[in-house]
Amino acid sequence: MAKLVHSMIRVLDEARSVDFYARAFGLSVAERLDFDGFTLIYLSNAENSFELELTVNKDQTEAYDLGKGYGHAAFVVDDVDAEHARFEKEGLAPRKLVDFQHQGRKLTRFFFVQDPDGYQIEVIQKGGRFV
Repeated sequence: MAKLVHSMIRVLDEARSVDFYARAFGLSVAERLDFDGFTLIYLSNAENSFELELTVNKDQTEAYDLGKGYGHAAFVVDDVDAEHARFEKEGLAPRKLVDFQHQGRKLTRFFFVQDPDGYQIEVIQKGGRFV
C-alpha cells in the first residue's frame, strides 16, 4: 500500500503564507528546512498526519503563474457556517456558502477562500463522504 503524506505548493512570501494557513486552518510549522536556493516548510495540525509543504524559491520575486492545471485543496470542518463567519472576522475574504446538490440530494455545504498566492482552498462541512 501507499500512504499519501503531503502536497506541495510554491509560495512567494513565507511569513504571509504561514500566517494564512495558521489563521485559516490551524496549521503550524512541523519542520522548516533551509537550503541554498529554496526553503521547505511543512505545515500540519493534530487532526491528521497529512502535511502541506510550502516551497519558497529564494530567487522568485514575482507571483507564480498558477496556470490552468491547478484545481484546489480541501479541508473538512465540523461547522462550515461557523468557520465561514470566523474567516470573515479574520479578514480572510471567504466566498459565499454553497449547498452542493446532485439529483436533488444535498451532498454537502462548502465555501472557497483564496490563499495569499492565489491558490483556491475549499472548506467543506463534515459529513457523508467528507469525514
